Amino acid sequence: MKLVFWDGTGLCLFAKRLEDGAFRWPAIEDGVIRLSAAQLSALLEGLDWRRVHEARETATPLEAG
Repeated sequence: MKLVFWDGTGLCLFAKRLEDGAFRWPAIEDGVIRLSAAQLSALLEGLDWRRVHEARETATPLEAG
C-alpha cells in the first residue's frame, strides 16, 4: 500500500506491506477516504479500523458506596 496523507501540517507518504492478513479499506466517497488518526493507525497495523472508536466517558461516582 502506498498512501499520501495530509496531517494538517503537511503531506505524509506511507508505504506498507502486510506479511500476514489484509488491509480493510473504508468506502470511497467523492474520491476520498476519510479516517481519524486512530483509524489510520489501526489500518497501518493491519487491524480492522471499523472497530476503532473514541474513548467512552467514565462516570465519576458522587458518593462512596
